[in-house]
Amino acid sequence: MQALLDVILPVFIVIGFGYLAVWRGLFPESGVDGLMKFSQHFAIPCLLFSAIASLDLSASLDVRLLISFYVGAAAGFVLGFAGARLVFKRDWEDCVAIGFCCLFSNSVLLGLAINERAYGPEALAGAYAIIAFHSPFCYAVGITAMEIARNRGQSPLMMVRGIARAMFRNALVLAIMAGFAVNLLGIALPPVLNDGLDLVIRAALPTALFALGGVLVQYRPEGDARVIAMVCAIALLVHPAITWALGTALSVPSETFKPGVLTAAMAPGVNAYIFANLYGRAKQVAASSVLVATGASIVTAWMWLMVLG
Repeated sequence: MQALLDVILPVFIVIGFGYLAVWRGLFPESGVDGLMKFSQHFAIPCLLFSAIASLDLSASLDVRLLISFYVGAAAGFVLGFAGARLVFKRDWEDCVAIGFCCLFSNSVLLGLAINERAYGPEALAGAYAIIAFHSPFCYAVGITAMEIARNRGQSPLMMVRGIARAMFRNALVLAIMAGFAVNLLGIALPPVLNDGLDLVIRAALPTALFALGGVLVQYRPEGDARVIAMVCAIALLVHPAITWALGTALSVPSETFKPGVLTAAMAPGVNAYIFANLYGRAKQVAASSVLVATGASIVTAWMWLMVLG
């Protein structure tokens, strides 16, 4: 119970403030759009850039951790895709969008906030290692599968260009790449620049959580309840269970193992809806899954904290 009170609820209180403020008309939806753009295009990229630029890559980029997390993520995509097709008889494009919901954990907005409260800032190295590859991996899987499903008759070269164009327009991906460049080249950032980054970084997570609450007001729990339940089960239970099992088998160090499992246990991110909206497929399922799973993760994240100790 203490973990629920100390770690989980403060994060969801901030989300709840955002939800309540927009729902009751105390904060405009247009303002939420601005906050989300600020957090996702500026503040969080600054956070990721600064974190990866100063990350001890030799200690943090543990292949065993990445295998544990991304095998679980890929399994989630396959299970979501197969369940949508074989059990619920959705068309191929819908199946890809539903599989993407099971694939894309909210590793930044929820994952960083809950991991920091659970294990402290020093334990975020494992989470940053996962996040460094998260958007490129998930978008590569999702866009490739969708382009194949749509069968536009494009050449493989055109498909690769489309995937690269979508990924490298993403501010998070560009910030991660810049962070790696600074880290690998051993570039020392001027103190005045670091101080400026720190000011922006302090606003990143609170702003993002408040904006997430405001965004969730726009979603409604509608669509096929059985498909939504499947997405929630895969995202909140199956993915972290696979990460936990593989991490245990591969003897991933505790300081990165716990944040890795907790990151895998996060609800589908807003990007799941953005992806579905981009292609116009399974939008109701994606929006409802983000909303329902985010609420349910109050309980499931607490459960995984108890499992991890």
